[in-house]
Amino acid sequence: MGVEVFGSGKYKLTKSMKTTKSTNFSNFLHQIFQIYSKLIFDFTFSLVGLILVAPLLIVIGIAIKANSDGPILYKGLRTGRYGKPFYIYKFRSMVIGADKGAGTTSRNDPRLTSIGRYIRKYKLDEFPQLLNVLKGEMSFVGPRPELPRYTEKYQGKELLILTVKPGITDYSSLQFSNLNDLICDSEPDKYFENNILSAKNRLRIKYVETRTFAGDIKLIILTIFTVLRIK
Repeated sequence: MGVEVFGSGKYKLTKSMKTTKSTNFSNFLHQIFQIYSKLIFDFTFSLVGLILVAPLLIVIGIAIKANSDGPILYKGLRTGRYGKPFYIYKFRSMVIGADKGAGTTSRNDPRLTSIGRYIRKYKLDEFPQLLNVLKGEMSFVGPRPELPRYTEKYQGKELLILTVKPGITDYSSLQFSNLNDLICDSEPDKYFENNILSAKNRLRIKYVETRTFAGDIKLIILTIFTVLRIK
């Protein structure tokens, strides 16, 4: 069977070559759509979200201030895209100086304030991360940002995690939505490193390798339902 040829001279193209070029262009357009859809979504909904939940943020801030001494917000150093460090924002849920202890929160962590235990349980402490999304440091959906001391040890496929923006939610967030309850009070960091971290990284890698804009929307919806089911 002959090969169908189009054009003449040095501009001749076989049908397979035309199909390949068309496919490559379609893939390029698809990638552009995925990237800009995510960027527009993140900026728009983080801005709108901050405006809509502003009254709730004020109430939580007042409750934190009335419950314990210290700032309303906590800024924790995390590793972002391409290994660039940034400060993640959260409502402060622990006593002052808690960051000098273990980096992992345990089941009955004595550092938690009474209001802090509540807002962590219902993920209300995560709302300030809308600021990180608005600033372009994070996305609504992406691998949860990790402490530098862990990301510095990434190797092999784990390095894929750092090729995308970290996010507020991902597969690992759903799988370990009750993470604090899983961590024992004795040597929480060691328990996390030996029993949780590798499993979370596998789910983070899964997100990076299979991510789509439609998939992000699905993860956001699943996250909302997961939080609403917390008792």
